[in-house]
Amino acid sequence: MTTVTTTNAAIQAGVTVDTIRTWCRTGAVAAVKQAGRWAIDAASLAYRVKLPTLLRKTPKPVKLTAEMIVALGGRRWQKNGMDRIYLNDWAQFAGLDVAYYGTGNVSGVTLGGRAIANSRAARLLNAIDKVWFDTADSKLHARHYDADALEVRYLDGVRDTINLLARTFAGIKTAAATL
Repeated sequence: MTTVTTTNAAIQAGVTVDTIRTWCRTGAVAAVKQAGRWAIDAASLAYRVKLPTLLRKTPKPVKLTAEMIVALGGRRWQKNGMDRIYLNDWAQFAGLDVAYYGTGNVSGVTLGGRAIANSRAARLLNAIDKVWFDTADSKLHARHYDADALEVRYLDGVRDTINLLARTFAGIKTAAATL
């Protein structure tokens, strides 16, 4: 049995020495006390360090259905053998919170709680024309204009590049998963 000290164990695990001592006392790692010091089994420590990764569950992919999209506010359109459900308020799924004046012009937009200049916000809102779910292939589709790499300038001066289309689709899937 290869052993390590509490200091070396703390370095390997990326935790404090006190945490290592707690693991030893509670049996989270195999260890014995020798001359007042913990001798920690290296294999047990390695397993304990890897444990959160082993326990982490990957979320199951969401299988979208027409009923889910309708429940999210989609409007069904059927014509010439096509069956689509349009999501007219796609911006909410992308994380955009939009406020309008009575005239219909944008009065304020936030993305993830951070304010965006109105002129930049209008560009974001015009980047995606339509978002729909096609019942023939059970997939989301969009008509967009370079929505996969848009520069965002927040009012606090920070600039960022976002994939608005990916944010929108991910938001729809997340909302559908909560139904």
